[in-house]
Amino acid sequence: MPTAREALLRSALEALADLPWSAIRMVDVASGAGVSRQTLYNEFGSKDGLARALTRREADRYLHGVERLLGERADAADRLVAVAEWTVGEARARPLLRALLTGCWGEWLPAPPPARAATATSAVPAQRRADAGPPGTADLVALVRDRSAAALRQDPRDHGSRDHSQRDAGPRDPGPRDHAQRDHDRDELLYRCELAVRLALAHLIAPGAESVGPLVRTAVTAPLRAPLRAPLRAPLSAPSPRAGAR
Repeated sequence: MPTAREALLRSALEALADLPWSAIRMVDVASGAGVSRQTLYNEFGSKDGLARALTRREADRYLHGVERLLGERADAADRLVAVAEWTVGEARARPLLRALLTGCWGEWLPAPPPARAATATSAVPAQRRADAGPPGTADLVALVRDRSAAALRQDPRDHGSRDHSQRDAGPRDPGPRDHAQRDHDRDELLYRCELAVRLALAHLIAPGAESVGPLVRTAVTAPLRAPLRAPLRAPLSAPSPRAGAR
């Protein structure tokens, strides 16, 4: 059975399917959830607080879905393709997620202002997190990129593919060339992971005749035309302080 908070969030989303955010009344959201209006205000504090909770919920659901797909047993390219295709499909079906991913907010959607210091101390832990605000578009790109790279680096098949002679030789001190190679591999992986998510967002804004999957597969498997040099050590989107805190 859903909690009162989850029931209220669902009620608000259902109302948003028929009405613009400005026309949605708190009393109707509470009635749709089967709880009192006071319960709604206890959970969210205000209509802006409810809007912040809705956007936080959409961001969390999206990132949870990304992690689920990255955790599947498939090769690196297949997982990045799956994340990109799922991102496009989900964002087309969920206007609030689309706005979070593209930064395009219309009058129909709640675009909540940041919580003021006086209202950012809710007694409800979930609301304190929501009042901190959802990740911005650049933050979401960085989060998906970094989580993709981390999941692919942790693939046990990558560790099992090394030559036995190297494993049997025991540990050795890494030299400068080893460090340079690791840096290069890390940068290239981040670069390809970001290309995958940015192609998904481009396909979302300007749909093509075909799925985004073939484009992503080409981007993440084709050899780079030139080695990654120092200017590309920073990924396409540098992580922001807000993204790093999530």
